[in-house]
Amino acid sequence: MGSLAPDSMVRRVYRCMCGINPGLEAPTASAKTGAFAASGVSREQLVIFLADTLRGTAEERAPLIMAMSQCGTEAAAAVTCEQVAEFLRDLISTVIQIVVHRGRLQGWQPERMGDGSLGVKLLAEQMCSELKPSDQGFCDVSSLEDFIFRVSQISLYLEMLVAEGLNVSLSGRPTPTLLPPCRETPWKELRCLLDLPTIMFLAPQLPDRYSAPWRLVFSTQLHGESFTRMVAGLSKRGPTLLLLKDTKGHVFGGFASHAWEVKPQFQGDSRCFLFSVLPRLRVYTATGYNQHFMYLNQNQQTMPNGLGMGGQHSYFGLWLDNDFGRGHSRARPKCTTYGSPQLSGDEDFTLDSMEVWAVGKPPEPEEGEEGEGKRSILDVDPEVQAMMEMAGKTLHSQGLREPEEEQEQ
Repeated sequence: MGSLAPDSMVRRVYRCMCGINPGLEAPTASAKTGAFAASGVSREQLVIFLADTLRGTAEERAPLIMAMSQCGTEAAAAVTCEQVAEFLRDLISTVIQIVVHRGRLQGWQPERMGDGSLGVKLLAEQMCSELKPSDQGFCDVSSLEDFIFRVSQISLYLEMLVAEGLNVSLSGRPTPTLLPPCRETPWKELRCLLDLPTIMFLAPQLPDRYSAPWRLVFSTQLHGESFTRMVAGLSKRGPTLLLLKDTKGHVFGGFASHAWEVKPQFQGDSRCFLFSVLPRLRVYTATGYNQHFMYLNQNQQTMPNGLGMGGQHSYFGLWLDNDFGRGHSRARPKCTTYGSPQLSGDEDFTLDSMEVWAVGKPPEPEEGEEGEGKRSILDVDPEVQAMMEMAGKTLHSQGLREPEEEQEQ
């Protein structure tokens, strides 16, 4: 396990195993930190630990997470939110190490992406925001049960830690996927706003989850600060994820469930959402108050020109003006469409950088349109052509088809 997990995580697992009382099938609350090293872990303790972490219920896993959150302290009947956050930071770091070392990056390149260590802290804090401690600020076993039940990632990450770290194969269970495929991304020229923990947080919120590839269709780094170029990049791309960074360092964005259309009406549906990455990782879904999900307009005299999500004209939850450098996030106190607070550092912000990722299944070419690289089977496979000729088949289309145009110079 030490090759995949930080030392602190290995100690947490070892301490948890040593604290298991085979008679009670859970770590005992009276166990002392230093009492384990001499005796080591028994076969029964290991079996119980594997059974509960890999196939256990929330009720069976809660005492284990309690024990692992108390690493380096005397065992107690409750833990603080900060202790749980420290455990989650170790757990998320381990999972990312597993993804990297096992070659499951799916085309992502962490060295060309955002600060992963900051992303780990933000994801741990986001998961902890689902904790419901007592009035005194402590979490007992029942509150951890509720936490595990509601935040499914905890069980998934725990299973990965144990299965991969202790090399225990689970027959019939597929290897978990934490990252969607990344395609067609010019990494050499790019310093991406995303990091792995942020993708691990956002991907499960999308309709296609991990199945559809993410494709970068616009970046200010690559394409410059041009509203027209951005509109061209996101048109006819299906669902997209917009990511903005303002000059105050806030990172935020929105998910558009439909392909964007330039028109003076709202579009989209309730699958759209807004989100923040910095200073906090959060998703804000549709409230049902109105249907102002997406708006994109250009070159109109009577209607606002720009890109907006949520709220209303002049008071969008997220707005980027068509002069591109300026935008606003107005929420007093919350955006009516998504229930989001102000996402940017200032209500009226100045844009630092932006990325647009196509995150749905690539749309089919429209009828009558030649798809990119769409060719006859005779062009794709000359062997088929040769075999047909040898068999005496007449190639009726050969003289009728337009010759292949040369690729762009």
